[in-house]
Amino acid sequence: MHDNPSSKDSGFDRRAFIAGAAGSALVPLTARAATEGVSSAAVPDPALPVDVTLRVNGKDKRLRLDARTTVLDALREHMGLIGSKKGCDHGQCGACTVLIDDRRVVSCLTLALAAEGQDITTIEGLATDDRLHPMQQAFIDNDAFQCGYCTPGQIMSAVACVKEGHAGSDADIREYMSGNICRCAAYPNIVSAVKQAAPEIMKG
Repeated sequence: MHDNPSSKDSGFDRRAFIAGAAGSALVPLTARAATEGVSSAAVPDPALPVDVTLRVNGKDKRLRLDARTTVLDALREHMGLIGSKKGCDHGQCGACTVLIDDRRVVSCLTLALAAEGQDITTIEGLATDDRLHPMQQAFIDNDAFQCGYCTPGQIMSAVACVKEGHAGSDADIREYMSGNICRCAAYPNIVSAVKQAAPEIMKG
């Protein structure tokens, strides 16, 4: 029996049309589901741990980390090196500054995986044996300390400031130290410390 008397004459069968349309709609849905299955299997879960070897203060350390782990969290949470501080955690205060291949880096914004194969230097790696690094000694001599939270990042940036060749004038030092922010003042003393340490650092 036809739904519409006129369909007999026209040859159009509404039931057959609906059945055919439903079948056509299922084909792309099935194909998409199959594709999604392949895609999800090919993309690794970023939460799964990955192996990484970090060279920190001259020593290699093998770690198994979440791929999203930052250098700062790898240092503090997985290696016990807590000298680098987590301040703003947005790369704005400089408290987390470390050197990677002698360049200053805000470690809270740098993935540990990206630092593999490079030399990471933290505040703990500046002194040699019982001898302070010239910049550490200059901070003491010039009373350049801010709060304990910000001072390690200030010293690491000060070392980089000298190595990058920006310690030639007070204005240059202020400009290239401007990425480290603390409410504790002492900025004129930091400039003095950088000027004191620069010649000895440049001697190597």
